[in-house]
Amino acid sequence: MAVPTPLRRCFDYLPGHERPENGWCSGVRVRVSLGRRQVVGVVVDFRMDSDVERHRLKPIEALLDQTPLPADWLWLCRFTARYYQHSLGDTLANAMPVLLRQGRPLEARTRTRWFVTERGHTTPPEQLGRARRQAELLAVLQQHRQGLVASAITAQGFDQAQLRGLREKGLIDGKSEWLAAPDSRHGPVLAEPALTLNREQSDALSALHEGLDRFHPVLLHGVTGSGKTEVYLQLIEAVLERGRQALILVPEIALTPQTLERFRRRFSVAVVTLHSGLNDSERLDAWEAARAGRARIIIGTRSAIFTPLATPGVIIIDEEHDNSFKQHEGLRYHARDLAVVRAQHHGIPIVMGTATPALETLHHAQRGDYRHLRLTRRAGNAQPAMMQLVDLRGRPLRGGLGPQAIKAIGEQLDAGRQVLVFINRRGFAPTLSCHECGWISECRHCDARLTLHRQPHQLICHHCDSRMAVPDACPSCGSADLRPQGAGTERTEETLAEAFPDTPVLRVDRDTTRRRDALEQTLARVRRGESCLLVGTQMLAKGHHFPHVTLVVVVNADGGLYSADFRAMEHSAALLTQVAGRAGRASHPGRVLIQTHHPDDPGLQLLIEQGFDALATQLLEERRIARLPPYRYMVLIRAEGQNAETLQSVLSEGTEALRGWLQEQSMTVECLGPVPAPMERRQTRWHAQVMLTAERRSALHRATAWLDEWLSRHPDSRRLRYSIDVDPQEMA
Repeated sequence: MAVPTPLRRCFDYLPGHERPENGWCSGVRVRVSLGRRQVVGVVVDFRMDSDVERHRLKPIEALLDQTPLPADWLWLCRFTARYYQHSLGDTLANAMPVLLRQGRPLEARTRTRWFVTERGHTTPPEQLGRARRQAELLAVLQQHRQGLVASAITAQGFDQAQLRGLREKGLIDGKSEWLAAPDSRHGPVLAEPALTLNREQSDALSALHEGLDRFHPVLLHGVTGSGKTEVYLQLIEAVLERGRQALILVPEIALTPQTLERFRRRFSVAVVTLHSGLNDSERLDAWEAARAGRARIIIGTRSAIFTPLATPGVIIIDEEHDNSFKQHEGLRYHARDLAVVRAQHHGIPIVMGTATPALETLHHAQRGDYRHLRLTRRAGNAQPAMMQLVDLRGRPLRGGLGPQAIKAIGEQLDAGRQVLVFINRRGFAPTLSCHECGWISECRHCDARLTLHRQPHQLICHHCDSRMAVPDACPSCGSADLRPQGAGTERTEETLAEAFPDTPVLRVDRDTTRRRDALEQTLARVRRGESCLLVGTQMLAKGHHFPHVTLVVVVNADGGLYSADFRAMEHSAALLTQVAGRAGRASHPGRVLIQTHHPDDPGLQLLIEQGFDALATQLLEERRIARLPPYRYMVLIRAEGQNAETLQSVLSEGTEALRGWLQEQSMTVECLGPVPAPMERRQTRWHAQVMLTAERRSALHRATAWLDEWLSRHPDSRRLRYSIDVDPQEMA
């Protein structure tokens, strides 16, 4: 039995009074007792004996399913737990909707749709005489030929009594329908015709059609605005015509509404979404519709990779390079990598689309593991935006903006166009300091500075969310001369509003998009084409089509360039390329101003002069020489504890023991550390990490499992917490 616990083992239970109609099998959910609590577990094996004495075994308390969860879903969860060195029970719990974890039956919810009968269409409402409310309801339903669902009827003030009365008279009737994804497997596929492809798009689509009946991993490497989505749509059309389903993963919830709208316009089949913005019932409905096969197209963020499919046909990863596909806490899986494994298991194609491939993906394409398809031209007549470095050294700044940027913004606004100002730091200013003594506002719980916010007017730690009021005077010297240092989205927004008072300034960051549909409303306003200033974080850098944006200003390109993380340049270059791609996507040429204090940086120079592909080639060569991923495999073990000495002592003991074991086994695995984490103290706890690297995955996984077992048995293990990150994407 796999139960939701961090322990990497399964538990034995005795059968209860109930049993499935077709006998016990893997994938059946049950309710069992674990310690003092009741949990939902999943049967993963059954046998006649146990290592535990029979009188100590607890019985299964309740059977929740007569039929098991899908076998391919269970296979994927087993693989995920094994590869990412995680508890199977916890993996299964993470992979299923919350309501299934709580014991809700896996069945489709239905609703009743009421419509007028033939007799009802020929009956004037006035004939109902004194049944005034029934007459009003009949008049409403006569205006809706497709009928109305019960909730829409009750929202207009009618009740069940009036529905029953009209039904007894034979004037209306009700039909049950699924709440999510009506069955559309036997109808037409397209709701509107496909667009005409250019030569490059047609060649790419033809190559994709060649692999529809087999595992066919493809990197669709297209510049921003090259029409990758249209290639996806026409490939999905071919998959749907074969009676199969398509799973599309997008990196951000912000991209889901616009993607969903485009897919629903194109196709007449049922399309569902899976992301964190849904409530628990909506998520379960979509999950069940995909499992049953009613949902033909499934669009979701990273967790949607665990959606069961009745007839899988293709998996598409949009913006495959994006770090959002990696789960950074708990079960630390990478949705893109699991998608490749899942496509191979099903024997179906997988398409990874991006303008800035992850170096791991590019390496696979260069080795021939993935087919490499290129789109080098923007769709229509749009030309690539011109990128330019702006030297900030010695220049006065207003809200992070230099004189050249402010002048260029004014010129575009005078022409009635839109401008995007990109600053990847929310809040008003990165910190608050005293001009007299140099005091800096710092978090009491983390090795980090507090960020100054205006709404609300507080100092906030972006790592532990601790908050404090903004002081009236310096806590160190008493001076009232406290000044914000640097710029965040709020400060840049304020500066732009002062400089251009007649132009609306729209800010997009985590603080302004907490309300449901807030982001979509803002983006809809931008798409209307009115002259405006758009200020935001990387939420705006991915996948959005802004046809009226002609200028992009990057406030500070240096923030991610210089870091202890060896992936810093790769991630920064991809982000700059993506945000630059928002400019000039229509008839007007685009321009990108990249502000920097390091205009002579060779990486930046190469990116501007030759583009991301040239920089990626150079970075891959540097990785090869340094023996870093993708040329070696890596595991990062992060540990934390209340006492720094205990933490260091346990990890030092463990790594020494591991090195001895590796020598005995004659295994070539490098063990580096323990070392303090880049942020050593966070949320009042001390953090350290150990890195394991090897040329062979099998050796690395064996060494990781050995160290995990050693740490779990150490007497001080309860005084610290640790996590295993296989293929880490961030070293911080």
